[in-house]
Amino acid sequence: MDVGGDYSAAQVNFTDEYKNSELYRRNKELIKELSSPTPHWSYWRNPAYTAVRLFFTTFTALKFGTIFWDFGSKRKRQQDLFNAMGSMFAAVIFIGIQNASSVQAVVAIERAVFYRERAAGMYSAFPYAFGQVMIELPHIFIQTIIYGVIVYAMIGFEWTVTKFFWYIFFMYFTFLYFTFYGMMAIAITPNQHISSIVSSAFYGIWNLFSGFIIPHTRIPVWWKWYFWVCPVSWTLYGLVVTQFVDIKERLETGETVEEFIRSYFGYRNDFVGVVAVLVVGMSVLFGFIFAYSIRALNFQRK
Repeated sequence: MDVGGDYSAAQVNFTDEYKNSELYRRNKELIKELSSPTPHWSYWRNPAYTAVRLFFTTFTALKFGTIFWDFGSKRKRQQDLFNAMGSMFAAVIFIGIQNASSVQAVVAIERAVFYRERAAGMYSAFPYAFGQVMIELPHIFIQTIIYGVIVYAMIGFEWTVTKFFWYIFFMYFTFLYFTFYGMMAIAITPNQHISSIVSSAFYGIWNLFSGFIIPHTRIPVWWKWYFWVCPVSWTLYGLVVTQFVDIKERLETGETVEEFIRSYFGYRNDFVGVVAVLVVGMSVLFGFIFAYSIRALNFQRK
């Protein structure tokens, strides 16, 4: 038997064989699929968070629209203005706190995943936080449109392009900064239980110094600084000014709507641009603190 004979005819080119195989084609398809990531699909596949929030918003809008039916068109008495402002205040607090509370559970779960992936060298802090912030923008925009159209029509605010735009603008960034505040509360605390306690304390303070329960003009001078740093106060400032401060109709007291709002609440129409910038700034501030805290703080237990 010639063991050392010519064996070249029996040689196989395994490279060509592999390239022509079904295994090679399946692997190429898998690599192509994994090379095109779809970040934060968990949001769209999480109806307990997204769908329930939209359902809750629609239900709340119909409820508030029914309770405050046509209050926006009534401007004969001071109480009529208080009622209209109360509808704005109730929506801001009710839906805002709901947004901040519901997002905490989602962020808490995804933060645990982030810790694991960062340890494996797969995630970086700022891109992860940026993606977490950006994915909320379209969700909250849809939420604002649903709420804004229903409530604006049912309460009976004046239908002008400018006033409707300002209403949507302030409600959008208000829902946004509440959501980012909830995310920030998770990022700076070890777990969801502590973040709920911390954030709840600030909800009460924001409620008190919003300028609705106690107007800015009647807050003691040593507490006025908290009115200026309270996000909700700027939301109410913007909503009330853009809806009512240009109205020249006279109340039963003899003063115009504009004069009453300026004297009782201290709101001025020429300040609305600054108010808009501050409301946007609150959203940016809370989003930045969330991103920085995700990068700088690590509550993972070894």
